[in-house]
Amino acid sequence: MPNASYILPVVMLALSNVFMTVAWYGHLKFGSKPLWIVVIVSWGIAFFEYCLAVPANRIGHSVYSAAELKTMQEVITLLVFAVFSVTVLGERLTLNHACGFALIFAGAWFVFRGPF
Repeated sequence: MPNASYILPVVMLALSNVFMTVAWYGHLKFGSKPLWIVVIVSWGIAFFEYCLAVPANRIGHSVYSAAELKTMQEVITLLVFAVFSVTVLGERLTLNHACGFALIFAGAWFVFRGPF
């Protein structure tokens, strides 16, 4: 069974990204709400993101480098955002999005591959 230090940060970063995606983009469904209210609500949601992301990075740094943690967070962000934009915002992903995301995933592969 793998060490929890490898898995727990991934799970926590995924959950933190759900909160952050809602904080950053959820308000787009409520365009008529005053911006000051949206900012305060987003800050409140982001608090829970930080409660997950900071410990995830602290725990994860025992087995991952900072570059690996940041790369992992970016890839998770793209995956969460892609699902959110389609399911919540009703936007469609195009071939251009897929190509761009694939290039980012390729970059992540190089980060995790290790030195040449």
